[in-house]
Amino acid sequence: MIAEEPRVDPKKVTDLATSLEAELGRLIVGQKELLRDTVIALIGGGHILLEGVPGLGKTMLVRSLGQALDLSFSRIQFTPDLMPADIVGTNIIREDSGRREFEYQPGPIFASLVLADEVNRATPKTQSALLEAMQERTVTVGNETRSLPVPFFVLATQNPIELEGTYPLPEAQLDRFFFKALVPFPSETELLEIARRTTGATTPELHAIGDAESIVAAQRVAREVPIAEHVLRYAARLIIATHPNRTELDSVRRYVRYGASPRGLQTLVLAGKVRALLEGRYNVAFEDLVAVARPALRHRVFLLFEAEADGITTDQIIDEVLERTTKETAGS
Repeated sequence: MIAEEPRVDPKKVTDLATSLEAELGRLIVGQKELLRDTVIALIGGGHILLEGVPGLGKTMLVRSLGQALDLSFSRIQFTPDLMPADIVGTNIIREDSGRREFEYQPGPIFASLVLADEVNRATPKTQSALLEAMQERTVTVGNETRSLPVPFFVLATQNPIELEGTYPLPEAQLDRFFFKALVPFPSETELLEIARRTTGATTPELHAIGDAESIVAAQRVAREVPIAEHVLRYAARLIIATHPNRTELDSVRRYVRYGASPRGLQTLVLAGKVRALLEGRYNVAFEDLVAVARPALRHRVFLLFEAEADGITTDQIIDEVLERTTKETAGS
């Protein structure tokens, strides 16, 4: 008979997330929405893609998360000459007592927390090596398949695709990210605080407030959060409304090439469950789905060139879908 895992108090998950956000906030200036999205993705068991121009603190955020969690950490700097073996590892020839045999040398992917820095500067072949590991949670080299650590969380950073020397991630690979978060430029007040914190003689030391066991337990509790049928139906309607051949919304029909995938619905629901926990509730509300819709869907809704020519963004389309679907749900 298999013993049941002990149940975890949902309040402990809320406290863990709150403490983690507060600890990261000791070093990261502002960016509260970004910190919340990162914590939701972590507890949701997914990976997050951070996009912003160089110098906005994307790498510092990931390093800070590594310090605030007692997890193994590695960094992969993506460059055009990076090879798949540089990520997943390779078999090397080792000589022992006159005999030559292959020995596996693990790559930096074997860590619970992996920073994939500037992921869109590597070639598509190398990007695929990382994203396959993200999806399968395993690495196959030669004839052997090896499991990655648990938990396994990838935070990938990328520069906007307009910058020189970047390779856009294909749609199918983007879909494997739980969230895509945009890193905004700081305000004047935040710039001043950044200067104060980073140009002095000392910088804040972060303390570990969580470990692998607590993160895995939080991920398990998040999946147990109930969601009412009418709220789940609202999530499904949001996904359907992003498809130009399934909606009557003019902006979607005119500007959208492909809508969100079923994985988008899974992300929307799971992220809503995590946010409900972080707000101290043990049930998913409409407001939870609305709050996570942008980071959950912005990389899963693909626009036509006409949208770029007219200055239409994915976030604008998502906002219109939310407004229309909410009105239809309220009227039904």
